[in-house]
Amino acid sequence: MTEGNFVDYVKLNLKSGNGGKGSIHLHREKFITKGGPDGGDGGRGGHVIFRANKNLWTLFHFKFKQHFSAGHGGDGSKNRSSGADGEDVYVEVPLGTVVKNAESQEVLFEFTADGQEHILLKGGLGGRGNWHFKSPTRQTPRYAQPGIPGSELQVIIELKVLADVGLVGFPNAGKSTLLAALTAAKPKIADYEFTTLKPNLGIVPYRDFRSFVMADIPGIIEGAAEGKGLGHYFLRHIERNSVLLFVIPADVDDVEQTFQILFEELKKYNPELLDKKFAIALSKSDLLDQELTQEYQELLLRVFPKTPHFIISGVSQQGLDQLKDGLWKLINTSDEMD
Repeated sequence: MTEGNFVDYVKLNLKSGNGGKGSIHLHREKFITKGGPDGGDGGRGGHVIFRANKNLWTLFHFKFKQHFSAGHGGDGSKNRSSGADGEDVYVEVPLGTVVKNAESQEVLFEFTADGQEHILLKGGLGGRGNWHFKSPTRQTPRYAQPGIPGSELQVIIELKVLADVGLVGFPNAGKSTLLAALTAAKPKIADYEFTTLKPNLGIVPYRDFRSFVMADIPGIIEGAAEGKGLGHYFLRHIERNSVLLFVIPADVDDVEQTFQILFEELKKYNPELLDKKFAIALSKSDLLDQELTQEYQELLLRVFPKTPHFIISGVSQQGLDQLKDGLWKLINTSDEMD
């Protein structure tokens, strides 16, 4: 999936339908000149319903349509006939979508299961026809209720990427190169920081026709948890990943310090992220000779003795099979280890 097609933040304008008017009608037939009231009720206005769809991956389909209006209810008629209900409008969103009130920023709903539905705006009720208002002292009421108007709401929908593995690291750490090497995704790759500005998703093929989803999260910078740069927009995508893979390039000055900075940013943003399973990948190992590779291996064993770690290169394909094996094991044992 290309970066340009990945839309993860959209503002929508929603409007439910108006309720139909109740009918004011008195029953008349050939031999009944003064029949009683028989005006029917108005139909309800259409709802605005959000529905989760597992086949959607981004909010790209909202790029050119941000206004959704449901149908209005029909008016009542004679013989106590009710008006037709207004047509509901369904807004389909991918799993991991959060819907917020644009004005108050209140979270209205989150979608995490396929087919999950939520009526975000109810249509207005139809008015009651005049036959409801007859009584012994008022036998021919000549009034009925108008329909209740529909509601309007402006919402913000944000997507938190759902993936098995999320790549976490500083800008230009080699995450996009790794994703391109493991999947058929074609992320933008260049030798400058913040090449990736939107998450890229790819499917990693594994043994026996199995696979898992990997997400390349845009680079985190120190201070991201406080909103520095585009910190909040980037960090929210990490929340829905089962496993986090910290990608640290081999050409950094201090591997341990780099990891601690990334770790602290996640902790500040949401301490619950620390409950996830994670692994460490030392990328760009094609820059290392055999002696340096051995030194880094010993360093990783010493500093991260209980954390799965890998020395890899997306360019030379070094260590990628071992990485896939390790990630697959983490993905499929994470529930047991929580």
